[in-house]
Amino acid sequence: MELLSKIKELSAAYYKETVKTRQYLHKNPELSFNEVGTSEFICDFLKNNKIPFQKGIAKTGILGIIEGKKPGKTIALRADMDALPVPEKNILPYTSKNKGVMHACGHDMHMASLMATAKILNSVKDSINGRILLVFQPAEEKLPGGAKAMLEDGLFKKYKPDHVIAQHVMPELEAGKTGFREGMYMASTDEIYMTVKGKGGHAAMPHQITDTVLVSSHIIVGLQQIVSRKGNVSVPSVLSFGKIIAQGATNIIPDEVKIEGTFRTMDETWRKSAHKEIVKLAKGIAASMGAECEIEIVKGYPFLVNDSKTTAMAEKAASEYSGKRNVTQLDIRMTAEDFSYFTQLYPSVMYRTGTGNVKKGIVAPLHSPSFNIDESVLKESPGIMAWIAISLLAE
Repeated sequence: MELLSKIKELSAAYYKETVKTRQYLHKNPELSFNEVGTSEFICDFLKNNKIPFQKGIAKTGILGIIEGKKPGKTIALRADMDALPVPEKNILPYTSKNKGVMHACGHDMHMASLMATAKILNSVKDSINGRILLVFQPAEEKLPGGAKAMLEDGLFKKYKPDHVIAQHVMPELEAGKTGFREGMYMASTDEIYMTVKGKGGHAAMPHQITDTVLVSSHIIVGLQQIVSRKGNVSVPSVLSFGKIIAQGATNIIPDEVKIEGTFRTMDETWRKSAHKEIVKLAKGIAASMGAECEIEIVKGYPFLVNDSKTTAMAEKAASEYSGKRNVTQLDIRMTAEDFSYFTQLYPSVMYRTGTGNVKKGIVAPLHSPSFNIDESVLKESPGIMAWIAISLLAE
């Protein structure tokens, strides 16, 4: 375990630098596929640490390469780079300086942690066999997703990974804890766009018009039976609508109403079938009430599945690093992640790094304008990922 001790020593030694990196990235967030400054910052880091890299993959994506002493397996480590269109409410020395843009999903931590992991692995590369790929990925937050774009742009054309690993912050999980779940973990995600059309007019004369608002409400309520009555009860599914635009008035029914929502599940056959049911039912309800419904379903990320063997090995490595008491099991989530594109092609695992701290008041959820992390996790998170990678190489 001499190498493990060295990894822990290096992770702790790089802590202040890792925090500084994270704060710089938090202060300078960039939106999906526009991570130009972020990409330049990471390329400069790799250059300064003499780590070979390719840039410009899917525009702003980067692939760093660390070669061990002898040939062996190939492990890819991934961090996402983009921020969200969220105005930050935190008042901090490193609050976002880009108005309306914020790292509200922890991607600043993911990048900073992977950069420190890269330094660690580069420092001990003569003690390992195999190859480490450092994947800095754009646009996790926006369809069609940077993972898909990087893969299509030949990310792994030269080096095919035996395993792909990613970490993700989790504010509900106490700082210092690491969470794993094998098998199905996160849902697929699709975007639903509907426009209900009819003859608008005076609200006091409903017999002379088509009440598009009423039709829309019937469609929203009616579509709930897709999940409750059409779907297999053993398959997790969610159908939700978060945006309705009816630009009428107290006494005006508009000609059209726009509705936007999301459908998520964990079964590809049911996913395809549900799309057809949504279209059929929405159009049918509209037609029965004298209106029409135009509908578009934009297919998003597939479901995320953590490979059983890879997850077990990564969990074992994390337990060796920080102790079994600090490793926990996760529940499934109906949120989505484009890391799922990697999991569909390669034995992969996404694990969770706890970043919450009730005593410090760090409890805001992901995508919140008040989101923050307990930066103490950066003492260990780079070392944990480095040890997971080394353990997988040794298998």
